[in-house]
Amino acid sequence: MENREVVLRYLRDIDRKVDRLIDEMRDLTSRVTGLEVGLALVNSRLDRVEGRLDRIERRLGLSEASS
Repeated sequence: MENREVVLRYLRDIDRKVDRLIDEMRDLTSRVTGLEVGLALVNSRLDRVEGRLDRIERRLGLSEASS
């Protein structure tokens, strides 16, 4: 009977650790999703800035297309 109790104790410990890992993975997944959204916003802003810079360069005759 003692061996069974030891095994059950280890299984409970493993179960707690797995639960903790699941919680940590959820947290990390949420954080990575937030980073992806933020990066997408930064990329969008950079695209708009690049478009504006291209128009300014064309107006000033600095772009390769106007040469």
